[in-house]
Amino acid sequence: MNRYPVWKYAIIVIALVVGALYTLPNFFGEAPAVQVSAGKATARVDTGTQTRIEEAIKGAGLKADLITFDGNSVKARFDSTDNQLKAKDAIQKALIPDPTDPAYVVALNLVPRSPTWLSALHASPMYLGLDLRGGVHFMLQVDMQAALNKKAESLSGDIRSVLREKNLRHGGISRNGQIIEVRFRDSATLDAAKKVFQEQFGELQTVDVPEGAEYKLTATIRPEAARKIQEQAVKQNITTLHNRINELGVAEPVIQQQGLDRIVVQLPGVQDTAKAKDILGRTATLEMRLVDESAEAREAEGGRGPVPFGAERYMQRDGRAVIVKKQVIITGDSLTDAQPGFDSQNQQPKVDLTVDAKGGRIMRDISRENMKKRMAILLFEKGKGEVLTAPVIQGELGNRFQISGSMTVVEANDLALLLRAGSLAAPMEIIEERTIGPSLGAENIAKGFNSVTWGFLVIVAFMAAYYMLFGLFSGIALAVNLLLLVAILSMLQATLTLPGMAAMALALGMAIDSNVLINERVREELRNGVSPQAAIHAGYDRAWATIFDSNITTLIAGLALLAFGSGPVRGFAVVHCIGILTSMFSAVFFSRGLVNLWYGQKKKLKTVSIGTVWRPDGAGTVARADGNEK
Repeated sequence: MNRYPVWKYAIIVIALVVGALYTLPNFFGEAPAVQVSAGKATARVDTGTQTRIEEAIKGAGLKADLITFDGNSVKARFDSTDNQLKAKDAIQKALIPDPTDPAYVVALNLVPRSPTWLSALHASPMYLGLDLRGGVHFMLQVDMQAALNKKAESLSGDIRSVLREKNLRHGGISRNGQIIEVRFRDSATLDAAKKVFQEQFGELQTVDVPEGAEYKLTATIRPEAARKIQEQAVKQNITTLHNRINELGVAEPVIQQQGLDRIVVQLPGVQDTAKAKDILGRTATLEMRLVDESAEAREAEGGRGPVPFGAERYMQRDGRAVIVKKQVIITGDSLTDAQPGFDSQNQQPKVDLTVDAKGGRIMRDISRENMKKRMAILLFEKGKGEVLTAPVIQGELGNRFQISGSMTVVEANDLALLLRAGSLAAPMEIIEERTIGPSLGAENIAKGFNSVTWGFLVIVAFMAAYYMLFGLFSGIALAVNLLLLVAILSMLQATLTLPGMAAMALALGMAIDSNVLINERVREELRNGVSPQAAIHAGYDRAWATIFDSNITTLIAGLALLAFGSGPVRGFAVVHCIGILTSMFSAVFFSRGLVNLWYGQKKKLKTVSIGTVWRPDGAGTVARADGNEK
């Protein structure tokens, strides 16, 4: 009756082994480390970079506990923060000869101390939130006026292109902030232009007034369109920040909008605030310009003359100068996609770019008018431009074209990722900055750990005193519940915060409630005179429906918190929901396995150790803790 088949015990053993393996990394803690990642799209982090880092650390008379390369960054782990800071200075001197133009990001970080065999099993500790791990907190203010000015600049260029395409002559297009002014010489052209504005520029509202012998059409962004532009600017900035922060190797950063024009950024474990600020402000934009083919430009390329008027000098990756015109054909704002690949002719790495309809129309016009001339593709990062490639226009271009040249596969992938991430839609200013030290986080961890530990011990002591051996079984099941909860959180790489630890303590109380229902149900069956084996069987079977209903209703409330909550509420909800699921497994399936293992083999069971079974008056006397009547 009360016997588990072998496969059920196998499930229990597997669950315990997996739970122990994935819980174990949380006991090793974290070690101070120096992380090196690429600081610009054209920089590359590889095994050669790792060798240079190892030599720099050795040259400084230091020894790293472990140096790893994960494909995107190199992490060097040390035994103390003093060695961490010394190693950072040594690595910066070796990798960044020019501090004004850093090719790499050298940042302080924390990495797990887990042994390599656990890492090989992909067993990692839980991510800790800002309140437990320490780190930095930023409040960023988005410059909405700059976003609107940028949109107005883009619209003025579109207006110029559309009017040229429609053969509508104008007397000049000027922009004053967010106001675009277009002058026309006659009313017929003005009326035709107004119709074009209504059809293709619905986000603009226009007003026309005569001005001498001419007509002036003034266009401004509609209020509803302005709000949409501002919303999109905040969303694009959040997306870009996510991609930039990945370079710091921050586990589970918090990036969320607050209000209409503010963004909150929390970086747990980050100790180097200067590098964090640098990454937050990092942008990468693409520009396409025609190469100046004049004789003066050729002389300037060779360093034998000045740069002609209306042109600029930029350097290629091989060190050669290219003189390009200042007029920008299209920017990265027109990009809709960027994917790495290989050229079908020479099998060299390339990046396929896709632009929107406006960009495709501009590229067709420019390529048709400048056949057999060179067009430079420039990448701007932190205000500094670099020519990626300057190919000759061989035919009419459209919405799709490619960047190729002296790139490796890794560089092509990085460039595509950077271009897809885009640039910041509007500049941002840090208006609030807070640093939470690791000592405060350690104090919070200690307090949370103590609350869970003491809560567990008190519950186990009470259950053992009140329910005797069955109470001890319940305590073991409670420990298994805690083990599985931590293991699942570690496997999911969920972020544990202080509210999450509160939810963990609450999960203990909720988990033991199921065992209380089971034990009381067994007592009730014994009180009715049922044999011990039958009482155990009926107690578990009849209590299951009540346990299931109560846990499901509680789970629904937890899912509501998970779906609609944010920040600390969401962190609480994650632990709460997982704790409910693990408690149903441990309180019912695992605890019955223990009971069956202890009592199931006894064919003539007369008593069970479940505490005092009180019987009603007239039904006999009472049963003692061992189940024997007196």
